[in-house]
Amino acid sequence: MTESPPRSEGIAAHADTRGLGQDGEARAARHLEECGLAIVARNWRCRLGELDLVARAGGVLVVVEVRRRSRGDFGGAAASITPAKRRRIVNATRHLLMRHPELQRLPVRFDVIALDGPDGRIEWIRAAFDAD
Repeated sequence: MTESPPRSEGIAAHADTRGLGQDGEARAARHLEECGLAIVARNWRCRLGELDLVARAGGVLVVVEVRRRSRGDFGGAAASITPAKRRRIVNATRHLLMRHPELQRLPVRFDVIALDGPDGRIEWIRAAFDAD
């Protein structure tokens, strides 16, 4: 039987994970800006969920889910986006559009930026899923 780590180690591990996630989102935002996208919002939250990054690519609103995995087990970062997670992203996007009517005229695209491995190699998956 394995022993659970002391509570303080669990908290430190969670803080490390959160820090990696924030670092991944910052790297993803820089990558998008270098590719010509304009960041509209970071970590936009509502009661329905959170949107990691929202950007504009010309006349398209791009909602970006950023996923980081240090190991490729279980399919890596991109495979970690479940149907339930996609639904939360779509619902949060609908809420964003209700709150910001000036964005409603833009077509919406859902992208994923996956950072995999210890070096956090960036893979940008455009139009990763639809709003079904």
